[in-house]
Amino acid sequence: MMLELLTPADLSLTSALVLIAFAGFTSFMTAAVGIGGGLLLLAVMASLVPVNALIPVHGLVQLGSNGNRMLMTFRHIDWAMLRYFSIGAVLGAGLASVVVVQLPLYLIQFAVAGFILFLVWGNKPGKRQLSPIGRIFAGALTTFLTMFVGATGPLVAGFVHRNNYSKLQLTSTFATCMTLQHTFKAIVFTAVGFAFWQWLPLVLLMIASGAFGTWMGLKLLNRIPGEWFKQAFRVVVTLLALRLLWQGLQSMGITA
Repeated sequence: MMLELLTPADLSLTSALVLIAFAGFTSFMTAAVGIGGGLLLLAVMASLVPVNALIPVHGLVQLGSNGNRMLMTFRHIDWAMLRYFSIGAVLGAGLASVVVVQLPLYLIQFAVAGFILFLVWGNKPGKRQLSPIGRIFAGALTTFLTMFVGATGPLVAGFVHRNNYSKLQLTSTFATCMTLQHTFKAIVFTAVGFAFWQWLPLVLLMIASGAFGTWMGLKLLNRIPGEWFKQAFRVVVTLLALRLLWQGLQSMGITA
């Protein structure tokens, strides 16, 4: 079968088919609900993809998925948000490329989860938090963290969510920020010697599946009332944050 020839040597054909299917489903989920697909895909990939390839391959798939969603909603992008976020993303990627000591996983999980909950459920930020400096900080922090934990989508979404966008503005601006972030991730991992070419055929199939999922999800998004969308968005992000807290406890060996 042709797909067998396109599958990396250390991945079975069944695993490859599962990944392609989930790439479409999680892109549909993110386009329709606004957030969550990237983290779900990371969890699935963690059980199938070798650890040394997990973060860079996941990032390349998410680059394609978010890039498709960005192109499909291009006219709704908040360019002011993106301009400052991109400055921070450059700084965060540069710092991550020279860091050689990784923080304990549970510390990152606790920090990200707590910050997500604060951004989604805390008091509305004043002008200081939504200033250009705050947006630069968001780009730098999330881009730095994504090099180590992979799925920082909920954290980026927390920043984007505070701007009171419409549902299409939220989806488009979030997708654009994530596209930029995953582009820098691909550059950093290429610079440190990761062999993307071994995974490229499978990644392209996952991106194609994700493009179809994104198209279907955006069709559903346009039928969802704005207020319902915002509430669903907050619930999904909160559940993902609670999941991160649980994983942090597991990392510490506190849970069974």
